[in-house]
Amino acid sequence: MPPPAMDPLPVTILALATASPPFALDQGEAVSLARDVLASDFPEFERMSAVFASAGIHQRQLAMPVDWYRQPRAFPERSAAYVASACDLFITAASRALYEAGLEACDIDTIVTASSTGIATPSLEARVMGRMGFRADVVRIPVFGLGCAAGASGLGLAAKLARATPGGKVLFVTVELCSLAFRFQDVGKADIIATALFGDGAAACILRVGDEGFASITGTAEATWPDTLDIMGWRIEDNGLAVVLNRAIPDFARQHLRASMETLLTGQALDIASIDRFICHPGGAKVVDAFEHALSLAPGTLDHERGVLRDHGNMSAPTALFVLDRVRQGGMPPLSVLTALGPGFTLSTVTLRAAA
Repeated sequence: MPPPAMDPLPVTILALATASPPFALDQGEAVSLARDVLASDFPEFERMSAVFASAGIHQRQLAMPVDWYRQPRAFPERSAAYVASACDLFITAASRALYEAGLEACDIDTIVTASSTGIATPSLEARVMGRMGFRADVVRIPVFGLGCAAGASGLGLAAKLARATPGGKVLFVTVELCSLAFRFQDVGKADIIATALFGDGAAACILRVGDEGFASITGTAEATWPDTLDIMGWRIEDNGLAVVLNRAIPDFARQHLRASMETLLTGQALDIASIDRFICHPGGAKVVDAFEHALSLAPGTLDHERGVLRDHGNMSAPTALFVLDRVRQGGMPPLSVLTALGPGFTLSTVTLRAAA
C-alpha cells in the first residue's frame, strides 16, 4: 500500500462535545440482567460471565430504561427507539458543540453524521433540522458502516470537507445506540461479549480551516487489512442487527497494529517515536492493553482510555471522541494521533497538533 499523502492545510477543531443517554446501568446489574434473560438459552453463560468482570467497565448509559431490555423486541420497535433516542442525542451533542464554538445552527455549512447501530431514512440530521434550525441549503452527508472506527474516520472526512471549502463550518456528529442490538434469539459468544462491553453515547465536533480552537488536524490516514471481513460488523437477521465480534481482536492488534501505524505515519513524515500521545478507541480492556503493547507504551499510559471505558463502556464510534475530550481537558500534547479500529477490518488515524 502506498503511503498516504500528508494533508496540506490544517483544519481547526473549534469545539468538541459529548452526550450520554439518561439511563445508567452498572456492571453488576448488567451481568444480572444478562443472566436473567440469556442464561436459560445459553448453557455456557456462567463460564463466559467472567468477561463482565474483566471488561474494565463499571457502568454504561443506555438509550432505554433497563426493564425495556428484558423483553424481546422486533426490529420495527428497535428502529423506532433508535430514531427517537438518536435524534435526542444528536441535538444534545450538537447543541453543546455549537455553544462552545459560539455559533448557531444556521452557521453550519456541512453536516457529517456517522452512525452504524440503526437505520434512519431520512437520516438523523434531516430529522432534526427543524428542531435545531439548520439552513435549508446545508450539505448533509450521512455515513453508515464504519462502526467503532467512525470516531476517527468521520472526523477525518469532516476535516477534508472543511479543507475543501475554506471558511465553511463543518459539524461532525456521531451517535451510536449499541444496546438496541441486545437480543434473545440464537445467542452466541459474541452476544455475551457485546453485552458486557457496549453502551450508548454521542459526540460532536465543529471544524473549519483557521487558527482558532484547541487543535488542528494535520493529517488523516487509514488502512484496511485484507481478508478480515469476519472480525467485526453486523449480520442482518429477522429481529434486527446481530453483532459480529471476533474474540481475536486484541491478539490481532498486538500482531499487526504497529506495522500499519508506522506505514500511515510515514506518509506524514512521522513515526511512532515522534508522537507525544496516542489517543485510542478503547474497544475493551484487552484492546487497550494491546494498543500499549503494539505501540511500545508503558503499561497504564492509556489512562483516559481506561477511564472512559470504566465510566461509559464501549459506545462504538463516539468513544474515541470521549477520550479526546478528556485528553484536551488536561491539556493537549504537542503532537497526538487519534486512532480507532473498526469493521473492514480497518485502522483509522487523525493526526492532531495542539494550538499554539
